[in-house]
Amino acid sequence: MPQLTCDCPPTQGPKNDPNEKVPTEGKPFDVAVIGAGSAGFSAAITAAEAGARVALIGAGTIGGTCVNVGCVPSKAMIRAVETQYQARAARRFDGIEADARIIDWAATVAQKDTLVAQLRQAKYIDLLPSYDNVTYIEGRARLGEGVVIVDGEAIEAGKIIIATGSSSAVPDIPGIDGVPYLTSTEALDLKTLPTSLIVVGGGYIGCEMAQMFARAGVRVTLVCRSRLLPAAEPEISAALSEYLRDEGVDVRGGLSYHEIMQTPDGITLEIDKNDARERLNAEKVLVCTGRRANTDGLGLAEIGVALSPGGAIVVDAHMRTTKPDIYGAGDVTGRDQFVYMAAYGAKLAAKNAMTDDHLTYDNSAMPWIVFTDPQVAGVGLSAAQAKANGLDVKTSVLDLKYVPRALAARDTRGLIKLVAERQSGVLLGAQILAPEGADTIQTVAMAIKGGLTASDLADTIFPYLTTVEGLKLAAQTFDKDVAKLSCCAG
Repeated sequence: MPQLTCDCPPTQGPKNDPNEKVPTEGKPFDVAVIGAGSAGFSAAITAAEAGARVALIGAGTIGGTCVNVGCVPSKAMIRAVETQYQARAARRFDGIEADARIIDWAATVAQKDTLVAQLRQAKYIDLLPSYDNVTYIEGRARLGEGVVIVDGEAIEAGKIIIATGSSSAVPDIPGIDGVPYLTSTEALDLKTLPTSLIVVGGGYIGCEMAQMFARAGVRVTLVCRSRLLPAAEPEISAALSEYLRDEGVDVRGGLSYHEIMQTPDGITLEIDKNDARERLNAEKVLVCTGRRANTDGLGLAEIGVALSPGGAIVVDAHMRTTKPDIYGAGDVTGRDQFVYMAAYGAKLAAKNAMTDDHLTYDNSAMPWIVFTDPQVAGVGLSAAQAKANGLDVKTSVLDLKYVPRALAARDTRGLIKLVAERQSGVLLGAQILAPEGADTIQTVAMAIKGGLTASDLADTIFPYLTTVEGLKLAAQTFDKDVAKLSCCAG
């Protein structure tokens, strides 16, 4: 069983609190972390910095989803094709014309692969020698009673943290097993662009991939059972659908899938909508219908670790599973499947495993991003979620045509929606659709975390000609018609 033990000086991390309990129990390792992705590394580093002896167990490519096949490669490719759009969009300014074209897609993919390899090396592999109390073990893990079995060898540890991540889920479409479908992983590795593509799934991955390939010159049909980004505010979903259609994406929502099949020319998907059947044809099909937890083969049910109906590990607010001394973190728990939340939950799991389970998972001010263009960003509760929780709310919706930054950029695609408690005015949530929405949402996250009201936001000084100033205007929209205000008035 291959192992990598780091023999360098100990990391200069935080010292142990004398009141903290570090599990020893006379076992070779205090903590065994299964999974060497973002959550696994976060848990291992947290435990190591507190003085624990850690076994970090990984299978396959080190680094997990985000750096290898998720966030990093997808955002690199999205940015690459965005240059094509921006060149064409230059015409919105009088007297300016620009052009950009793809001359070697394989070279673009290769550049993405180089970035992935560099970050995997710098942020994962090269970190291991910094922690002399972390032993990296490569192999498939299975849990037994009180041990982790890796390739037939038992590893004893006082506590176990499962952070095995997730994989692309396959939709229940008749015939799908006989079709050579792509997942986002394979799609990002294509060396040659297809002429046409059906994207199945209107979530954040489906929206991002559909726009990326459309901007690269592929004829894209995006299909989904409900609407785009079903958890987003309906105004956001409707506007994004319109913008994608403006770019040539054939967006089809509110349908069901009858059958999918391979044909001599590619793929045919039969859909049903409004009691009518239609056949959609494309060279390739890309499946983007969510993620499933990687729990197969771990032997969880046999030792009493409960799983959700979807196969994810059930954890409580302290990241504990239903089995004493076993914790779960990251995508394998099926909630908040973002890399930063995986790292956050793993850090809590490690700290709780080593102390008295006193830290509680809190996602009330968790920002989320969809890297379409315009970007979609949100935090807190949507209006529907707040009402479902029994809250009396008020909302404001601000079109970007009222934001000076958007006017100056001659790009008014988007809107901002705020949700606040009606009586107190306390901010409950926000969603933004804007070209710079990703960098704007954190301001609302901080406001919600601090318990600020809409009036607090409206009275805050914001810099002029920024997208974030739109938050002030959206907050003022609760009580005023901002169209009747002068610049910077408030």
